[in-house]
Amino acid sequence: MLTRHRVKQTDALEMRLAAEAERLREQAKSLPPGAARDEMLRKARQAETGSQMTEWLRSPGLQPPE
Repeated sequence: MLTRHRVKQTDALEMRLAAEAERLREQAKSLPPGAARDEMLRKARQAETGSQMTEWLRSPGLQPPE
């Protein structure tokens, strides 16, 4: 029988997503303009949006984003 290896996350989801967005933006700087760079920047924006969304969902009162 296969066993699942579970990983205990030490950082909050918001922190991991923000760090991933920063890493992707830095990596995109080294690429020439083109499809690969655009895709990397798109993924960075998605990670940043996810980070902001989880912060908003966890906030008291659930205020809409500005």
